[in-house]
Amino acid sequence: MKQKLSLTLILGTILLISCKQEQKNEKTNSAIIYGGGDIITMQGDLPEYAEALVSRDDKILFVGSLMDAKAKAGEGYEYKDLKGSTLLPGLIDAHAHFASFSAQAIGAKILPPPDAGAKDIPTLINILKTWNTSENRALTGWIFGMGFDDSVLEEKRFPTKHDLDQVSTEFPIMIIHISGHFAAVNSKGLELLNINSETKNPEGGIIRREKGNEPNGVLEELAAIPYMLKILNPTTEEAANRFFEAGQDMALSYGYTTAQEGRTMENHEMLVNASEAGKLKLDVVSYVDYLFVDKYMSSKWNSRTYDNHYRIGGMKLTLDGSPQGRTAWRTQPYLVPPDGAKEGYHGYPAIPNDSLVIAIYEKGFKNNWQIQTHANGDAAMDQMIRTMKPVADKYGNNDRRNVLIHGQYVREDQLDSFKELDIIASLFPLHAYYWGDWHKEIIGDSLGNKISPTRTALNKGLKITIHTDAPVALPNLMRMAGISVERKSRSGQVIGANEKLTPYEALKAITIWSAYQHFEEHTKGTLEEGKLADMVILDKNPLKVSEDVIKEIVVLETIKEGVSVYKK
Repeated sequence: MKQKLSLTLILGTILLISCKQEQKNEKTNSAIIYGGGDIITMQGDLPEYAEALVSRDDKILFVGSLMDAKAKAGEGYEYKDLKGSTLLPGLIDAHAHFASFSAQAIGAKILPPPDAGAKDIPTLINILKTWNTSENRALTGWIFGMGFDDSVLEEKRFPTKHDLDQVSTEFPIMIIHISGHFAAVNSKGLELLNINSETKNPEGGIIRREKGNEPNGVLEELAAIPYMLKILNPTTEEAANRFFEAGQDMALSYGYTTAQEGRTMENHEMLVNASEAGKLKLDVVSYVDYLFVDKYMSSKWNSRTYDNHYRIGGMKLTLDGSPQGRTAWRTQPYLVPPDGAKEGYHGYPAIPNDSLVIAIYEKGFKNNWQIQTHANGDAAMDQMIRTMKPVADKYGNNDRRNVLIHGQYVREDQLDSFKELDIIASLFPLHAYYWGDWHKEIIGDSLGNKISPTRTALNKGLKITIHTDAPVALPNLMRMAGISVERKSRSGQVIGANEKLTPYEALKAITIWSAYQHFEEHTKGTLEEGKLADMVILDKNPLKVSEDVIKEIVVLETIKEGVSVYKK
C-alpha cells in the first residue's frame, strides 16, 4: 500500500513538473506567425508571395504555407493577423542624412505644400514667428527651420536678412534651403557668424552680396554647410535627447529599419553616443566626409558589422552642389541664372583641382573604403569619371560597390562610363515631383525630362537604388517609390515618361537593391529564412493599386529584428 502510494506520488510529481515545463515552454516561445495579408518576399525578378512568415527572436525562421509555418513555430506561438495589410522587408534608404532628421522634425515647418505651408515669404515669416518661443530657442540658441524652396515660393527668390529681420533682430535666425546646400540668416545671425563686407568667399562657396559688398544673408554651399552643422546642434542634454528621439521616431514612422547618414562629420560623435547609450532602434550606416576620414576611419566603427546598430560604411566625397539651387556644375549654362550670377553661369565645382580629387580617390581605393560621390551636374560627373578611372585601373575595381549619389543631370555616355567603372547609380526620382517643373525651366524641356534616368540606367545594365536625401525631402519612402513609378510633377506633368520604374522595381530599389549597396544583402532586403526580422506593414499592397495611389500608402507598423518599434 505504501509502495503504491509512493508510485502515485512520483507519477503525480512528474506530471506536475511536465505541465509546468509545458507552460514555461509556451511562455518562452518567442515565435510569431504573420498571416492574413499579402506577404511579398522581394525575392526573384517577379513578385513572389507567401501565405505566412515565422519570426523568432531577431531572425526570420520560415516563409511559406500557413500549415508549415505552424509546424515550424511550435506550440505557444503568437499569431499576428495582418487583416489584409501587406508585409514587406524593412525599408532601406540608399542615401539620406539621418543625423539631420531631428532638425527637420523639430524645427519650424517651412517646407512648401503639400509637406507644410510655406508657399510664399510672408507665410514663411509667420511660421517662423509662431515657432519663435523661448522653449524652442533654448534647443540650439537659434530660431531655425528646414526646407524653404525658392523654386516654389511665389516670389521665386531666396529670403534675405531683410525678410528674416521681420521675425527678429534680437535673436539669430538660420533657415536651411530644401536642397541642404544653402542657408539664409538674419542680421543677428550674420553678426554672430562674423560674416561682413570684408569676409571672403570660401573655396566651393559663395556669400551673396548687395550694395556696398554687404552680405544679404544668403550663404551657398561651403559658405553655409559648416555653419549649419554647428548651429543646428542642441545646447543641452535634454535638448539633445529631444532632438534625437524626434528624428528617429520620424524615420521609424516611414518604415525605415536601416537609415544612412550620408555625410558624416562631427555628427559621428552624436551617433556613437546614441549607439553606446542603447538609443538606436534601427541600423544607421554612415559615410564619413573626406575631410574627416583621418579622424574617424581608423576607429572600431569602420566595419561591415553593426555595434549597437551603428557602423561606418565608407567615405563621402562631394563634387558639386544642388541642381534645383543651381549650384550643380554643368557643361552647359543654366537658362535662368541664380541671383547675382551672370548670363552663361554653369554652376561651380566643390573641388576645382583634379589632382586633389585624384588624391582623395586614391586614399579611398588604397584603404579599400567604399566611396559615395555626390555629383549632380554633368561637369561634376565628368570630373568624377576622369579622376576615378586611373585610380581604379591602378588599384583594381572588383566589388568595391562605389556609388554615384544623385546624378540628376547625368548624360547617357556617362552612364556607360559608370557601368565600366562598376558604379552603383543611386538616383533621386523624387525630383520629378518636387522640382520637375523647375528643372524644365532652368535647363530646358528636353533635358528636364531626363533627370534621374532610372529606366535608362537599368536598361544599360547598371545596378541602381533610389533615395530621399532626407531632410531634403521628407523621409517618406513610399512617396519616393510612388513618384519613381508615376514621374509626375507638382503641376501634374509627366517628367520623363520613359524613365518610369515598375512598382516592383521601385520596391526592390528600397529593399534588396539598397541592402546590396550597403553590403548587407545576406542579412536584409528580402523575407528569407535566416535573415533579420526587419519588416514593415503597409496599409495597401503597392503592387495591387493604381500607380497614383502608391505615394499615399501609409506605414502601419515597423519591426526591427523582431521587435515592433513603431505602430501607427
